[in-house]
Amino acid sequence: MRFVRYTTSGTSQWGVLDDDKIHALDAMPEGPPSYTDMVDPNYRRMVRRTVETEAVPTLTRSSVSLLAPVPTPGKIVCVGMNYHDHVEEQDEKVSDNPLLFAKAPTTVTNPGSPIVHPADIEQVDYEVELGVVIGRRGKHIKRTQAQEYVAGYTIVNDVSARDAQFSDGQFFRGKSYDTFSPMGPTLVAGDEFDPNAAGVSLRVNGTTKQSSNTEEFIFDVADLIAYISRAMTLRPGDVISTGTPGGVGIFREPPELLEPGDTVEAEIDGIGVLENNVVAE
Repeated sequence: MRFVRYTTSGTSQWGVLDDDKIHALDAMPEGPPSYTDMVDPNYRRMVRRTVETEAVPTLTRSSVSLLAPVPTPGKIVCVGMNYHDHVEEQDEKVSDNPLLFAKAPTTVTNPGSPIVHPADIEQVDYEVELGVVIGRRGKHIKRTQAQEYVAGYTIVNDVSARDAQFSDGQFFRGKSYDTFSPMGPTLVAGDEFDPNAAGVSLRVNGTTKQSSNTEEFIFDVADLIAYISRAMTLRPGDVISTGTPGGVGIFREPPELLEPGDTVEAEIDGIGVLENNVVAE
């Protein structure tokens, strides 16, 4: 089931995307869903019946603007070096534990909105990633119970200012410029989507730069939820960005980085295509 946040006439709402039709969930007697609702199989079954019977108004996909499914995450926890092919392109060794870093929540931007290339940055890079949206509060979550805490899955483009990242010797500033976390276009909930066996790709101006599968994960989604929750409480609306595959721009020879005027399409099978243009600050 593909949940979407969208805006029409300036009002943000929730819906379910079915082919090219959006079913307006705000019109349900229960009102719009929460991330906690999305975890609940009974709630998802109720929504599915609502969609199948067309019990709420519908809109065409082309008549609305899609929004990031999590506009203001409590926190964005990112995972570095989590694909075997990404580790290989850097000639690094596989770590015994996930490498974690954070992005500022203010980096989130919508599908179709611009990625702003900062004036003082030269090396702006792309990174397609599977995003895990948390739906239940949890600490010390067991690996076997991790799925019970997931509201759904989306796409995150972990845009990175490499010169800031490398000069600082850590990730936070380079990862946290405004607009550096495009997110969307949908939030996929339910057992139909396998987060550990999904095709992942990214194109710049129509040319494929990254092409892999989450089967290349070093630490799968359950591993990450269990590991992260040992250190910090996870809350509804938190986002875990699970790492990027090989093919990022900075490690190409010569480097192939983003410039104003570029169009970036991040795609994950079953979730959709997240498209953003790059503009100068």
